Amino acid sequence: MSTTGLPKTMKSLLQPTRESTSLILTTSPLPQLTHPDDVLIRVAAAAPCNGELLWARNFPDAIPASKELVPCQDLAGTVVSAPENSGFSAGDKVYCRIEADRPGAAREYATARVRELAKIPSSLGWVEAAATPLSALTAWQALFVQGGGLLDAKGVRGDKEVRERNGKVRVLVTGAAGGVGSWAVQFASLAGAKGVVAVCGGDKESVVKELGANEVVNYRETSIEQWVGEDLERREVDLVVDMIGGASLRGCWTAVKNGGSLVSVNTPPDMVKPEGLQKEVHSLFFIVEPLGSNLAEIGELIEAGKVRPLVDSVWEFDQFEKAFERLESGHAKGKIIIKVSDEVAV
Repeated sequence: MSTTGLPKTMKSLLQPTRESTSLILTTSPLPQLTHPDDVLIRVAAAAPCNGELLWARNFPDAIPASKELVPCQDLAGTVVSAPENSGFSAGDKVYCRIEADRPGAAREYATARVRELAKIPSSLGWVEAAATPLSALTAWQALFVQGGGLLDAKGVRGDKEVRERNGKVRVLVTGAAGGVGSWAVQFASLAGAKGVVAVCGGDKESVVKELGANEVVNYRETSIEQWVGEDLERREVDLVVDMIGGASLRGCWTAVKNGGSLVSVNTPPDMVKPEGLQKEVHSLFFIVEPLGSNLAEIGELIEAGKVRPLVDSVWEFDQFEKAFERLESGHAKGKIIIKVSDEVAV
């Protein structure tokens, strides 16, 4: 695929100002390649992230003033041009998470860096591919990189000795039916964890059990504190992966064992630690690193049929407002996807 013959302009979503939380559908020039590792991609589908329209305002040190405020850092699309010896060629179907300090993928053409990209598994369509990068990468890194070494990724590949060690670890996941949570449940189960506790609404119990959870806490009926307090010795967990923050994260302090790990992608756990609680816990908040190498490894598991993305709904490009409303409702079961290209079938 040659870069000649490309249009001079494209459709794009844009956040008009850093203070605004609304979006407009506009026309803009195609993105310029400004870095030696830039790859130009024709976008098929993109996925928004809850809260992303607040990033520029709330995290000015992380989101530079020069950033063109195009949302949706997750994409699936086709390579138009790539650096020589990058491992990617024109025509390759790829997916990735674009670093948050650069423009996103809610536009017909976008740029990503070589290190962020991976080739889409042949078993995935555009929608499922766009649903994968942020959520899968975050869950993978929360469990296997940031989780204090309690759970080893080699277990997902069947290493018997590792699975024996993983088999002593109990994991609790909040927001378990959401984008990140659904992947965390699958990865923990696949790695051989002793138990996978999913915290979600009761209407999502069957979904999380299908993904690998063997215990479910319906947060609408009981708090995490109440649940663990009913049988502390049996219900305490070694590792918590939290997506929710607030009261849910506070409750996780009760559930995690002394010496365990508490990882949140929402809020620094120490901010909601119950006063007077005497526990030594490896606790941290982290932001995902968009590594194509991790995504390629996850892609192998997808291709083998061992894990799968969970898609809530798919929206046309001009329905972006409804897509973000669904996302911000907090009731999605999996990822929200925006079709950027008409070639995307649902």
